[in-house]
Amino acid sequence: MNAEQKIKELNLQLTNAPSPMGLYKPVLVVGNMAYLSGHGPLTEDKTLVTGRLGFDLDVKEGYDAARLTGLSMLSSLQTHLGSLNKIKRLVKLVGLVRSTNGFNQQPAVINGCSELMRDIFGDDAGVGARSAIGVKALPANMAVEIEAIFEIEV
Repeated sequence: MNAEQKIKELNLQLTNAPSPMGLYKPVLVVGNMAYLSGHGPLTEDKTLVTGRLGFDLDVKEGYDAARLTGLSMLSSLQTHLGSLNKIKRLVKLVGLVRSTNGFNQQPAVINGCSELMRDIFGDDAGVGARSAIGVKALPANMAVEIEAIFEIEV
């Protein structure tokens, strides 16, 4: 089953790709690699999930924010590539989690995005290298920001 079919089977909705919040390209393809700039947790009404993990949000809310971020990333890829079926595999995710000094469950939060990618692209192609890092601040006070690298068909 290809990625587009899997999204339908999982009953997922991809919204329009988000607009950049600054001077950068949301997706840049070099050779057979697609580099995604940091994306945030964009809701259906185009607002961002904001807050700090360990203060305003718990792990489940952070997980859900990371999953929304993954959907936003897929929207950008679909817009740029024309189809998610051109993705061969996830290579790397870097997840930034806005959190308090004592919060140490960043990996559990970023699993929201990682598990989404696995569910769509499979146990091998959907799982790449990953970092989950706690940070003090993110643009627009968003709860998470995630960037990625994908191998694509050219």
